[in-house]
Amino acid sequence: QVQLVESGGGLVQPGGSLRLSCTTSGFTFRNYRMNWYRQAPGKERELVASIINTGGSTTYADSVKGRFTISRDNAKMLVYLQMNSLKPEDTAMYYCNAALFWGQGTQVTVSS
Repeated sequence: QVQLVESGGGLVQPGGSLRLSCTTSGFTFRNYRMNWYRQAPGKERELVASIINTGGSTTYADSVKGRFTISRDNAKMLVYLQMNSLKPEDTAMYYCNAALFWGQGTQVTVSS
């Protein structure tokens, strides 16, 4: 059974940092590109960051470039999203994704 479980979300002040983690099981993690998406209330889900199966290449949405970093540990089947210099507009539910597989999401709220 495929499982993706996000953790690490929470409430943070503008300018703060959070590190999201996605614990996975039930599929050959090392063969998959891994993605982080987010969805804010009333908005469409958007791709935030992506990392290829080897970890050798990453891509980011323009809105998070220079602030967010995606990484992965293939031995532990984990993917991370380090988020720095957070802004109120980063407030959203963040989802881990691999192909057709999705986690339940973790809420990130940036507010003073």
